[in-house]
Amino acid sequence: MTRADVDAPVVSISDGQISGRMTDGIAAFLGIPYAAPPVGPAAFAAPAPPGSWDGVRQAIEYGPTAPQVPYPGPIGELLDNVIVAGADYLNLNVWTPDPGAGGLPVMVWIHGGAFTRGSNRLAMYAGDTFARDGVVCVGVNYRLGTAGFASVRGAPENRGLLDQLAALEWVRDNVAAFGGDPDNITIFGESAGAMSVASLLSSPRATGLFRRAIMQSGNGSAAADPADARRVTDRLAQLLGVDATAAALGEVTGEALLAAQSQVALEIMLAPDPQVWGESVVEVGLGIMSQFPVIDGEVLTARPVDAIAAGNGSSVPLLAGWNADEFRLFLTATGGAAAVTEQTATAMLAATAGGIDSLRSRLDAGMTPGDALCAVLTGAGFSGPTTTLAQVRPTSPTYLYEFGYESPRADIRAGHAVEIPFVFDHLDGAHPLTGPEPDQRIADAMHGAWVRFATTGEPGWADHVTAGGLRRFD
Repeated sequence: MTRADVDAPVVSISDGQISGRMTDGIAAFLGIPYAAPPVGPAAFAAPAPPGSWDGVRQAIEYGPTAPQVPYPGPIGELLDNVIVAGADYLNLNVWTPDPGAGGLPVMVWIHGGAFTRGSNRLAMYAGDTFARDGVVCVGVNYRLGTAGFASVRGAPENRGLLDQLAALEWVRDNVAAFGGDPDNITIFGESAGAMSVASLLSSPRATGLFRRAIMQSGNGSAAADPADARRVTDRLAQLLGVDATAAALGEVTGEALLAAQSQVALEIMLAPDPQVWGESVVEVGLGIMSQFPVIDGEVLTARPVDAIAAGNGSSVPLLAGWNADEFRLFLTATGGAAAVTEQTATAMLAATAGGIDSLRSRLDAGMTPGDALCAVLTGAGFSGPTTTLAQVRPTSPTYLYEFGYESPRADIRAGHAVEIPFVFDHLDGAHPLTGPEPDQRIADAMHGAWVRFATTGEPGWADHVTAGGLRRFD
């Protein structure tokens, strides 16, 4: 008889004792704080320890999420997002097949959401399927948007990355209590989460915190020049009528801060002028990101791809890939692709290296302007930079994949984020991204490859640089 939601064993971690819940033989410990609430004077400070507690703390419910606004319009119908207010949102979740085991591989999930949305509490991010297959799976929250990534005078840069580093230090120090091996940690993430993985792979601050890395639909270019990032913050502060300092922004209500953040993002999307916003913000953001990591000389000493080319992270095997039709989620699902003309596409690609020539070649081949723009932006933002990451690691194992399963939803095809339910093997029910009859064989192959990579360092196909390997999932 299956016993669901019964008490899990009590686990002792660095801050006290916690109890989780047991479901179908998998122990889940949810909403565990790894850092103190980033509120009040701490809103724009580096993460601090969470503090200890007496007795046994229940860890049976998901914790709060970072402040954010819902996804707009049709994209919100396709992408899950749960927003739950609460100060203690620097939390993590742990799924394990056996807290009493030892030496199990560990995977730490860093969610996406353009550095402004997302959390660790989405149903498709549940790590029970990885635990089912012998892996301790951890999902983390981190500060988003202005609180996490704006360049603010009087505050440390890259606070969202500092949160991720604090979470990884927590995992290193505590995962053995859940049966995991602190010397066999794989970080994996999608979109902004994959860009975070690239940042961590390149960062001297992350040395020794993980053994392997997986990037799903990311790149190694997501880092802004500090001066450009300050332009975004200055405009945000102007809208709020305050100084662009940590002290002043810390006094602004969360609702007002999110409203101003959304307004600035819209302004950049509608008028991506490098003279106004700076070249790095416009080129890296691709119209969908306005706040992201900053080259600060400490957490990020250079663009991740440049630091990786110089040898950072060279000892870490990397599994990285992209979806064949990434940008269709952003342009086709919203109806925007149908309205694209050659002129508007050309204007949108003005800051993208080689973008206009690539657009014209696709138009000459008979593609519509909207479809051609989606293809060019997919190459510029995902497949091209991911391949470059492999090429700048000539002596490091790097395995590439392309996800090609075509979702029937809103003509997004193999669009951004469609691979996530397959990676997590959560195809139960009709997921908004995958449609009513997703192919379980692809989930078996992808999920199995991720587990194999986290366990052995090899996903099951040849590495890219020395053998030209590329695995296609379709």
